[in-house]
Amino acid sequence: MRKNSKVTQREHTSEHVTESVADLLAHEAPLDYKNSSLNVGGVPGKKIVLEPPENDGRPAWNSKLQYILAQVGFSVGLGNVWRFPYLCQKNGGGAYLVPYFILLILIGVPLFFLELAVGQKIRRGSIGVWNYVCPQLGGIGVSSLMVCGFVGLYYNVIIGWSIFYFFQSFQYPLPWAECPIRRNGSLAIVEPECEKSSATTYFWYRQTLNTTSTIADSGGLNVKMTLSLLVAWIIVCLAVIRGIASSGKVMYFSSLFPYVVLFCFLVRGLLLKGAVDGIAHMFTPKLEKMLEPQVWREAATQVFFALGLGFGGVIAFSSYNKIDNNCHFDAVLVSFINFVTSILATLVVFAVLGFKANLMNEKCVMENGEKILGYLNSNVLSHDLIPPHVNFSQLSTVDYAEIYAVIKTVKEGSFAELSLDPCVLEDELNKSVQGTGLAFIAFTEAMTHFPASPFWSVMFFFMLINLGLGSMIGTMTGITTPVLDTYKVQKELFTVCCCIIAFFCGLLFVQRSGNYFVTMFDDYSAGLPLTVVVILENVSVAWIYGTKRFMQDLEDMLGFRPHAFYFYMWKYVSPCCLIVLITATVIEMAISPPGYNAWVEELPCYRSYPPWALAMCFSLIVVAMLPLPVVFIARYFNLMSDGSNKLSVSYRKSMMKDISNLEEVDEARSILCKNPGETPSPKPPSQAYLGPPGTNPLENPNSLSPNSCYGTTLPKTPQPPPSPTE
Repeated sequence: MRKNSKVTQREHTSEHVTESVADLLAHEAPLDYKNSSLNVGGVPGKKIVLEPPENDGRPAWNSKLQYILAQVGFSVGLGNVWRFPYLCQKNGGGAYLVPYFILLILIGVPLFFLELAVGQKIRRGSIGVWNYVCPQLGGIGVSSLMVCGFVGLYYNVIIGWSIFYFFQSFQYPLPWAECPIRRNGSLAIVEPECEKSSATTYFWYRQTLNTTSTIADSGGLNVKMTLSLLVAWIIVCLAVIRGIASSGKVMYFSSLFPYVVLFCFLVRGLLLKGAVDGIAHMFTPKLEKMLEPQVWREAATQVFFALGLGFGGVIAFSSYNKIDNNCHFDAVLVSFINFVTSILATLVVFAVLGFKANLMNEKCVMENGEKILGYLNSNVLSHDLIPPHVNFSQLSTVDYAEIYAVIKTVKEGSFAELSLDPCVLEDELNKSVQGTGLAFIAFTEAMTHFPASPFWSVMFFFMLINLGLGSMIGTMTGITTPVLDTYKVQKELFTVCCCIIAFFCGLLFVQRSGNYFVTMFDDYSAGLPLTVVVILENVSVAWIYGTKRFMQDLEDMLGFRPHAFYFYMWKYVSPCCLIVLITATVIEMAISPPGYNAWVEELPCYRSYPPWALAMCFSLIVVAMLPLPVVFIARYFNLMSDGSNKLSVSYRKSMMKDISNLEEVDEARSILCKNPGETPSPKPPSQAYLGPPGTNPLENPNSLSPNSCYGTTLPKTPQPPPSPTE
């Protein structure tokens, strides 16, 4: 604002300025005095209400269902299918659900509600929202955008892998059902590398990824994976090219279809032998695990990422809502759906893994039974050790356990030389698998034993594609919406350019060593930066903007005041939990040597990152978090614009109406022949502030109203002395 403007003159002179601030900043229609309670002839008790600017040209969702499906599609992703079940198995089975649910209530729902509310209130992407709340923390939005970029690069590679497996599933038998046969003239032998591992493991590491043994050996591009990645980016580009007009329609299918597949798999899985064993193992609580801090840290991390907090996609989607939409209901509903989906996916995964564990256990019993029979025929073992009711042609797991216990007792000294395995079902169920190991190895191996296995394989990988697509649409919206809000660029052209650049950057992940880079980005590009972003979001709203004023904003926006529970969560509990989570994450990174699981011939082995890869790991963290201090310093020393020139029409209208309302209050009091100095000016309902009792926000120099972020705070207007007629 110019130094010689009449608004500035108010701070330096007692002369009354008659021209309104609203007239200086925008051509705004005056309030309708006939509908104002400040009008002499107005209806008593009727208040001035700030009407949200609905016709500001911003796109909007076609329906509430479309919006809910978009939020569900973004939050429910691949992690619900392959991360949550693994954490349940690792951290005490059913006992893990207790800390997860507690932290979902303490961290998940309040922070998800906060992001929905600020996006809906300010109607901007992540950059615009945090510029509006406090410009010095505007780097929050930039960091969110950069994390979205990093995650989008490798996340779409996983979709590409799923696309490859999807097309490979249209054949019988499935190509990963059996080890390939190597022919040498008339001699046919099983591929040794496959025989030492398994058919599905070999197909994943050797025929799909064709992975190298170290991250330093790139091995060149994998043509099959490069084409799959290209198809994945084409699908994502077509889904988001027209913004929510196109992605909203895609969400009707991509958000609902995975639930159809999960229910089909659940019904089919429950009919399989051993499914009940898997589910019982899953939900048998190990209560002692609840006392371990590591369990709570991993539960908090899963809650954090399951809802997509900090990515900017939640804010971007909610910014296309009507301003009076009930975002509190949306936050609770989406969080509940996310939690139920994780439970459903866990049931499916462990029903299928229970079936697989039974198959593996029966195979173990059969192989070791043949060993025992060989020892009996060679007189290494005496026939007296075998119970008379045992039939080796139909050896059950119970009979084998009995034989194993007898032999182990009698041959205690030389038992190790026999190389017999215990073949315990519990051991098979305890083999923890997650991520790609679950989806592309364990689950695919189980599906090879299904009747009509190609059908179930097609359904499973099509489900993964849709789960990934929903999350990618949210991730891309978290990138495009802030940029399109800030700069005047053509939406379609910008989206296409983003996808093209992302494809070429993604070639890093489709080298033969690309799987190792996917692991690196997954471990380092999002975890710590996003946690820092979300705690700054929380602090900026609860402590800088003010929780009381934010609650008043919500009351004006929703028509009711949210429960005081949210006040205390935002103000105290959530920040404390996030600080503990950041501390635990940093400690975990410090004590765990950075590394990756490499595939060496037939067995995976853990390798440490070389120095250049270590530098790359920490560069991902630094680059993602760099906008936070840079923007803060630049705006603190006035080296960067505060973003006020990027305000949308809806911002300006809302701000001008707030200011105009205050001026009309003073003018109406003069009409009513009241001395403005006798009675404090009432706060109009649209003023987003609720301070402590007995305080006036306009007289509080420390008050940070939404307008003060851009230097448009209305100073206390000097009033002229009473006229002689008064």
